[in-house]
Amino acid sequence: MRNVRFLILVLSLVVCASVAVAQKGSFGELKQLQSPQDPAIGFIIQGGTLAGAKGSLTPEKEKEYRAKLQEVVLAGYKALKDGKSSIDAVELAIRMMEDSPLFDPGSKNERDASVMDGKTLNAGAVASVHRVKNPITLARRVMEKSDNGMLTGDGAAKFAREQKIDVIDEAAKDEKGNDEKAKGEKGKLIIETAVSSTSVRKGGVGAVALDRNGNIAAGSSSGGVTNGKPGRVGEAAIIGAGTFANNNTCGVSGTGSGEFFIRLGIARDISALMEYQAQPIQAAADRVIKQKLQKLGGNGGIIAIDKFGNMAISFNTAGMFRAYINADGKPVVEIY
Repeated sequence: MRNVRFLILVLSLVVCASVAVAQKGSFGELKQLQSPQDPAIGFIIQGGTLAGAKGSLTPEKEKEYRAKLQEVVLAGYKALKDGKSSIDAVELAIRMMEDSPLFDPGSKNERDASVMDGKTLNAGAVASVHRVKNPITLARRVMEKSDNGMLTGDGAAKFAREQKIDVIDEAAKDEKGNDEKAKGEKGKLIIETAVSSTSVRKGGVGAVALDRNGNIAAGSSSGGVTNGKPGRVGEAAIIGAGTFANNNTCGVSGTGSGEFFIRLGIARDISALMEYQAQPIQAAADRVIKQKLQKLGGNGGIIAIDKFGNMAISFNTAGMFRAYINADGKPVVEIY
């Protein structure tokens, strides 16, 4: 009987130790496990990779980026605190970055976006669109209001009009001959000049959220590649490459060499390592980005959140624009 009691005590200590390890966050904070009584929420965003070495940003431009990233991450986190869903928070944050000249290329590039619901594994995507002001909103409508998983080109633009989503007037030019983009009431062609800032950053934008109900969502949006081949589709439109979410594992948004992200199924691969090999989220992310992607010759990075609220950031470039809310509810903004 004593031996049985001793064995039970030992097993209890082992279980407690395992839980303590599982609660350790990827940024060093001690995370509480998800529970209906005390649900965790988490929010993280990315704004593409740094196109150049550290120091390539002027102090003034770096200050602008940091201010916008903080504004966006606080807005998304507030939405979660107010009881909004993870999908709502992701769409809100990405729309804010799509609307910002700092993150939107502001050209006639063909644009891609996707969003995924980790609860249902439902997803929506748009590709090769250049008449839609907020591709992430259109991707969400594809997910929720259609029987399709992806719409492209003119078909996506037609669906946007049906859904009364703002579209771009391709024929509009400013006095200098630059392309302009629509901004205003739903479905109307109200014109505003867009400004490009692609000289200091590459890639698209993205967000990942964990809401109070334990639901994970992820989304990505890209302004396309300047001077790229017509019809080219990047990772932001491909579920499993640039975007993935599963309540049982994690949510991921990636940015970088789209062709490599697609070939490796970057976002889904991180989730698979967690699901099939029980790897912690940061270890899984680093294995995919700093080993697999780099070995193949690709570059880029990801942000991710697991079902317990632990976050991961991994990139193999000089920097990546990102921001998250830490365990104290405070915004953390990082570039390098």
